[in-house]
Amino acid sequence: MDERASGWHEVVKLFVEGGGDSDALKTECRRAFKKLLERAGIKGRLRVVPCGARRNAFEQFCTALGDSGPSDLVFLLVDAEERVTKTSPWEHVAQRRGDAWLQPDGVGDDHLHLMVQCMETWLVADRPALRIFYGQGFQESALPPVTAELEEVSKHDLYRKLEQATRSTKTKGAYGKGQHSFKLLATLDPSVIRKACPWAERFFATLAQWLQ
Repeated sequence: MDERASGWHEVVKLFVEGGGDSDALKTECRRAFKKLLERAGIKGRLRVVPCGARRNAFEQFCTALGDSGPSDLVFLLVDAEERVTKTSPWEHVAQRRGDAWLQPDGVGDDHLHLMVQCMETWLVADRPALRIFYGQGFQESALPPVTAELEEVSKHDLYRKLEQATRSTKTKGAYGKGQHSFKLLATLDPSVIRKACPWAERFFATLAQWLQ
């Protein structure tokens, strides 16, 4: 029987980049991803594991592969950091300078997911959430147009445009990753992200299949 059809996995672990070295920020990261996934209809046996730095997320994922029992399943979600030109996420991280991550034995493409080019791409995709969060002074016109292919916008440009759009807001001030990212993530509409970001659609669809 197909594993994803049988639903036999008791524990599903998602190792995510984010949370830094702060326990409080990791708790916020965990809650934000859980809320986002629940809104997408993905819940139940899923455990979100914030790992801090991107490399730490990969290493903890690999360790979990070796430690997993027969009823465990593990996934990895990290920033792509740059434009993705490969169809396989493992090819991307294998060839990306600074990564050179090797695909673990027995692990397929379904187990690695990329926020392309970074988590902020997901934030920028949901304009209503940004407007509500930042309120007065938010300059949406500074962001890439809603018709843009957001996954093609570089991480550097996205950060710059997000800072420009938020720096005059009255209560929040300019976007700060530690201060704002997970609070915003918890408010996003997954259907908006899925429509704007093909790699996000792949992520949500894959988890939904495994957790049905």
